[in-house]
Amino acid sequence: MKEELFKEKSRYITGFVLIIVAGLILYADNLLLFWAVLGGVYVAGFSEALRLFQVKASFSLYLILVLSWVAAYFNGHPIECALISAMVMASIIAYQKAHHSEAILPFLYPGVGFFALFGVYKDFGAVAIIWLLVVVVASDVGAFFGGKLLGKTSFTPTSPNKTLEGALIGVVLASVLGSFVGMGKLSGGFFMALLFSFLIALVAVFGDLYESYLKRKVGIKDSGKILPGHGGVLDRLDSMLFGALGLHVLLYFLEVWKETAVFLGD
Repeated sequence: MKEELFKEKSRYITGFVLIIVAGLILYADNLLLFWAVLGGVYVAGFSEALRLFQVKASFSLYLILVLSWVAAYFNGHPIECALISAMVMASIIAYQKAHHSEAILPFLYPGVGFFALFGVYKDFGAVAIIWLLVVVVASDVGAFFGGKLLGKTSFTPTSPNKTLEGALIGVVLASVLGSFVGMGKLSGGFFMALLFSFLIALVAVFGDLYESYLKRKVGIKDSGKILPGHGGVLDRLDSMLFGALGLHVLLYFLEVWKETAVFLGD
């Protein structure tokens, strides 16, 4: 019992500290600071992914990671750098046969998610990140407490502890709360923000599910131990990484649609 209480206490303390740190970074609203901090988190998450995919760490893997992340700072489309890093790794695998084919996987997950997260901030600003945070946190909290209180139906064999009722409650809560933040970013009003929040929350659910799948596949409980009470970086950011890609695609699509509408109007 004491161990459980201590674990929950450390979980809440870590969560509180993370919220403060994230709040300060977003308040500073500095591209270089956001890129540097997120880059450090990416390295930690990448290391955890090597374990999940059972890939042996090597200098070439981290060199590609660092070079692609530096390139993302100067690139107008950061997500392209994630795809290029995966392409470079695939080329090395094919040429040298120095790695197994699985070595490309960490550049896709969590790689693409981290580049998408940076892309959301770089292309759409701190408000978009806050929107994403609200949706993901509300989804997680709603799913946890909704599942505890009303959960009866198993959501998927991949993660037996998750319930369908909890997932639905989480998505609904995230959609409603996220829409109020999203209105500040979208000109389409409440219902457009509600639709986008719903889609982001839905994607985030499967981010969490994919992380659970990877951990069960290799027989581990947490992706790492860097965050007391939470586990690893990917344990905390799995939903965020999927949600970031979803949000970036939606916002970018909306921008292109607006430009196309103006062009056709002319």
